[in-house]
Amino acid sequence: MRGGMGAKKKAAKAGAAAQAVRQSPYVQRLAEDEELRANLWSAYESARDAVGRLQNGKHPTKQIFDDKRLQKDLKSAAESFRDASVALHEAPRRRKRKGGFGKLIVIGIVGAGLALALSEDLRKKVLDALFGAEEEFEYSATTAPSTATATPPSSGETAGSTT
Repeated sequence: MRGGMGAKKKAAKAGAAAQAVRQSPYVQRLAEDEELRANLWSAYESARDAVGRLQNGKHPTKQIFDDKRLQKDLKSAAESFRDASVALHEAPRRRKRKGGFGKLIVIGIVGAGLALALSEDLRKKVLDALFGAEEEFEYSATTAPSTATATPPSSGETAGSTT
């Protein structure tokens, strides 16, 4: 029996390749974009007409410079290929990056945390908003103040003397 295991591997590889092609943004864009397909078809037709005119037996250099219809076909093919190329290159860029909103939230939370950590005024405002304004506290003693004792005069002065 020939090709038993090798055929299975080849079929699996071909299936994986087909799946990769189906998921390609270029193939998806080609399948979905009617204008892109029209540009490619126009480019193909113009290029085919130009090649047909070049193969009529005359010298190609002379035809390129003298044949206005050939120049028109070449110009049309080049423009169509350029338009198709631009459309294909735009396809991957139009895909949105995943996690854009989540990243925005994380950056916002980190920024708010830094602002709270670095700004004392902002910290006080947030705490006042969450827990209410802080009450002013005045201390009043319940004991009577002690009487001041007379301090002895310093060593160089005598009590009651005036100079």
